[in-house]
Amino acid sequence: MADKYSKYERARIIGSRALQISQGAPVLLKLSKKELEAMAYNPVEIAKREFEKGVIPIDVKRVLPHERK
Repeated sequence: MADKYSKYERARIIGSRALQISQGAPVLLKLSKKELEAMAYNPVEIAKREFEKGVIPIDVKRVLPHERK
């Protein structure tokens, strides 16, 4: 999953998802209380874990050079 996105796309996806989580969106993974405490309930760490598992419902739309007008 990580090879599919550039480092900028990855940062944007994780950042956007972390913002959603911090504003009360449900976490898309089953995480135990112990795991959440180990991450200190950090939205960025939760978003990184979701990204690694491929469950974040955010897509990247790219415009390829030959498609530009």
